[in-house]
Amino acid sequence: MTVDDARALFLAIAGRAPEGVWSSAGRANLIGEHTDYNEGFVLPFAIQHRTYAAVGMHADLRIRVASTFAPDPVELALEDLSIFDGPAGDAVTSGRVPEWAAYVLGVAWAALAAAGRTAADVPGVDIAIASDVPVGAGLSSSAAIEGAVAAALNDLWALELTPLELAKVGRRAENEAVGAPTGIMDQVSSIMGRADAATFLDCRTLETRSVDLGLEREGLVLLAIDTKVEHAHASGGYRDRRAACERGAAAMGVPWLRDLTAADLPRAQELMDDVTFRRVRHIVTENQRVIDTVEALAAGGPRAIGDLLVASHASMRDDFEISVPELDTAVEAALGAGAVGARMTGGGFGGSAIALIPATSVAQVTAAVEAAFAAQGYTAPVCFTITPSEGARRDE
Repeated sequence: MTVDDARALFLAIAGRAPEGVWSSAGRANLIGEHTDYNEGFVLPFAIQHRTYAAVGMHADLRIRVASTFAPDPVELALEDLSIFDGPAGDAVTSGRVPEWAAYVLGVAWAALAAAGRTAADVPGVDIAIASDVPVGAGLSSSAAIEGAVAAALNDLWALELTPLELAKVGRRAENEAVGAPTGIMDQVSSIMGRADAATFLDCRTLETRSVDLGLEREGLVLLAIDTKVEHAHASGGYRDRRAACERGAAAMGVPWLRDLTAADLPRAQELMDDVTFRRVRHIVTENQRVIDTVEALAAGGPRAIGDLLVASHASMRDDFEISVPELDTAVEAALGAGAVGARMTGGGFGGSAIALIPATSVAQVTAAVEAAFAAQGYTAPVCFTITPSEGARRDE
């Protein structure tokens, strides 16, 4: 899916050409999983797969959205965006808005609020969505939608929001309009990414820093391994992990697990049941691994971070228990075929792994992973290289 697909869909629903096409990137997370909603540290990067939003304004005070992934457009009066003022996710669970459309409409609702505007202040819009970000693969197709729509409305409605404010708009749309309790990592990475770099984000202060990866210089690439095991962020497993983190912080008398270090873990183990302790241990050690990865990249380049990636996967598998057998198989097979490092990426319970490999080994590692999946009787995975890329932009 490309700019042309979004433009063609817009023409089909609106009968005219759009005023522009905007896009935003999917994302992969190099390291730092589930630390974002604990006010910790993350190191994601935007990828070359993008979601495109063709958008045009009209005098009718309505918002109409269509997607190449959904058969029917969804239409709402701008003033009815207030349906998202209720409990988180209520507009979706009550059936008033399809979940896919809530990502788009929720961005419009949150963007107006962030800019201090109301539905009466802006014209209606038609929005057509096309995307080549793999859905359900843990590559944040949702943040790519939010970033593309937010960038478009920011321009057309003259909202004058900064990139970080647009990321906050996307997070609010996902948290409140859709009802998925995610942090802000995905939106920041999708919107603020830069080529051949990751984005170090302090989820407490929301300070960001671009961190050079140097993959091309070192002859390395990142291979995504989509296990084809689909996951859903609004599912019980994600909610359970977040609740465990909140219990752990309360037991330790701190507002967020960000406030703990490895030195606090012995006391945590005394105060908590085993499951809660292991959830806490993952967050505490993962935060440190993010910091260590940034330092290792600066000191030794991307070849220096392999062990940190592997340790991160082990922590997610054993302590946070969000991996699945297919993800473990992907990581083990990639490492066995010569990967510098590998780990699952994303919220877990399915999705993708990433492997840091020599550029000359793509075919070799792919074959090894495919063979390992076949030997286990799993659905064949899809392997493809992912390139750290630019974030939100106007394409035409």
